[in-house]
Amino acid sequence: MNHLAVINSRAQTGIHAPPVTVEVHLSSGLPGLSIVGMPETAVRESKDRVRSAIITNQFKFPLNRITISLAPADLPKEGGRYDLAIAIGILAASSQIRTNGLGGMEFLGELSLAGELKPVRGALPAAMAVRDTGRCLVLPAANAAEAALVNDVELLPSDHLLRICAHLNGIEPLQPGAASMARQTDVRYKDLADVHGQYMARRALEIAAAGGHGMLMIGPPGTGKTMLAERMPGILPPMTEQQALESAAITSISQQGFDARLWQQRPIRSPHHTASAVALVGGGSTPRPGEISLAHHGVLFLDELPEFSRQVLEVLREPMESGSICISRAARQTRFPAEFQLLAAMNPCPCGYLGDNRNRCQCSEDFIRRYRQRISGPLLDRIDLHVDVPNITRELLDDNLQTTPECSAAVRNRVICAHAIQMSRQGKCNARMDSSEVKKHCHIDEQSREMLRNAVDRLGLSSRGLHRVLKVARTIADLANDPAITARHVQEAVTLRRLDRSL
Repeated sequence: MNHLAVINSRAQTGIHAPPVTVEVHLSSGLPGLSIVGMPETAVRESKDRVRSAIITNQFKFPLNRITISLAPADLPKEGGRYDLAIAIGILAASSQIRTNGLGGMEFLGELSLAGELKPVRGALPAAMAVRDTGRCLVLPAANAAEAALVNDVELLPSDHLLRICAHLNGIEPLQPGAASMARQTDVRYKDLADVHGQYMARRALEIAAAGGHGMLMIGPPGTGKTMLAERMPGILPPMTEQQALESAAITSISQQGFDARLWQQRPIRSPHHTASAVALVGGGSTPRPGEISLAHHGVLFLDELPEFSRQVLEVLREPMESGSICISRAARQTRFPAEFQLLAAMNPCPCGYLGDNRNRCQCSEDFIRRYRQRISGPLLDRIDLHVDVPNITRELLDDNLQTTPECSAAVRNRVICAHAIQMSRQGKCNARMDSSEVKKHCHIDEQSREMLRNAVDRLGLSSRGLHRVLKVARTIADLANDPAITARHVQEAVTLRRLDRSL
């Protein structure tokens, strides 16, 4: 007696879902079941879950020698995502279900002992991969809303093994997943109108949003730094569908859970300053995305920046330039996207009250310098904007109480217009321009060039810092809808590098 069934499934490697072929072979010999193809513990344990699910639902578990091969053999397999494919393979190999049409399907799902389908991580990347093959994806009903975000993919969600078998045997067809329901969004952002005063910081936030620039806010406690950062996603341009799917795919493979209604919402991540380097960039024996990847196409907010470990902060340097992070382990290498916008906040001194009009600060000049030097020069050089967020004065407070600050919608409209100019000109935001693109798109006149020479002499700007000033000036010009960069734009860009002037 020799029977063979071949079932299609999907693995998870980073945000990719490579194909896995589940081959089930029944042969004569002593009863037993073995799984080959680099299965880790959860995959090896699937034989007990599958056996119980088959027997509980009144099917016959074959009393044969069962060999299950997960190909390709050199791809590590993890999790309970192969349970459904293994169960279908055993039932098909033992002729308990029809095999017609199995070649046009892919199966994904974890089984309970009673045969119920449990959700798995990474259903969205799997759906994106299945779409390119033209097959149909059978998956747990709990993953249906997530997978239905992908256009032009046929989904057959189910909550039980029996219903899938009834579908395959032509008894009761499964109902396809409804993409229209999954694409209903519930995007909500905090409004910038809640922030009174801080005109310079609000202006810098708008520039940062328009050009994709990183921004560091320096000010005493309680001046609104965190409020400003939390409102940054609300003034960013809307994500394209591809960007939204990329961001959602990372959330899908993470441990935090996935809400399909928020798939088009810009993420904002704010890890505590005690976070480790692995928590920030990702890692582990099986590489998982870190905070910088979870902030992909969104905002990474680092409050109390000097309180982070210097080693942790230094790992940000590569992804800030490349927009991705490569995690290497002995057995595998995984690359996660990390095109985030960095917002950071810090106090002006260890006690936080430097420059306070009530003379509350008792920090020495040397103490203040050591505090600021916790942030390395190379990292600071990569942050385009350094702005003061001072305490609000009494007169300004009275004025603010009588006026309504500009709302996020008005600021966002200007940001969208500036972003559209950049997309039509170079196909990317200004912060992502390389040196050749800066030379091509950031022409300046002689007056602006002389201003930059003075900035280099007085502030000690590096070549990278000089290029970043030009990028910010280009963004300021785009916000004003000016085709050329003028001395006024350059002057504002230089003014927005506060720490270059004070260190």
